[in-house]
Amino acid sequence: MIDFLIGSAYFSIFLSIAAFKLGQIVKGKLKWAIFNPLLVATFLVIGFLLLTGIPYESYALHADKLRYLLTPATVCLAVPLYEQFELLMQNKKAIFIGILSGVLANLIGVLVLALLFKLDHETYVTLIPKSITTAMGIGVSEEFGGIPTITAIAILITGVLGNIIAEFVCKVCKIEEPIAKGLACGTSAHAIGTSKALEMGKLEGAVSGLAIAVTGVLTVVIASFFVNII
Repeated sequence: MIDFLIGSAYFSIFLSIAAFKLGQIVKGKLKWAIFNPLLVATFLVIGFLLLTGIPYESYALHADKLRYLLTPATVCLAVPLYEQFELLMQNKKAIFIGILSGVLANLIGVLVLALLFKLDHETYVTLIPKSITTAMGIGVSEEFGGIPTITAIAILITGVLGNIIAEFVCKVCKIEEPIAKGLACGTSAHAIGTSKALEMGKLEGAVSGLAIAVTGVLTVVIASFFVNII
């Protein structure tokens, strides 16, 4: 039976989707932020592979096809952006400054942690793109000489944590402006954070979707000045 599952081209995809659906059910039942569907799905897949003895390489061989959906899924975020376009243009200066501030905070934060923990150059540049979407982050990591696999994990962890704590941080910091909430989610937690922004409201989701794209571009440009510091 296990050999059949390993050899199936669709099993990995089915397992990934089923695990995510179970994650959504768990989140819907318990209502706790920590039970993020993506986080739950990750642990479910890992647990299943360990219990069945299926090699990760066999699972990843076919599950990798799901990565092709990352780009169209990101493009779909343009829908709420289009719906709120006029309002966004009215606040374009504030939005750009907010995104720029977020990018600088991300890069300086990584630099400080790298110096604090005395990370080597390779590890440092691997973590630089942690706050941009996977499709761009992996390319940036490769370009700077980082480790793309670890970059992908860092991006995932950053996004999930951002999704979990977004509302809490906004409440503690008394952030009530929808545009500010959206910028915070998009610049710090990319697409996974944007899914939380969309739960907050359409305007928050639109701003967060815009922040993903601009944050990615600005990170690529500004990061080049940070790369050789360590």
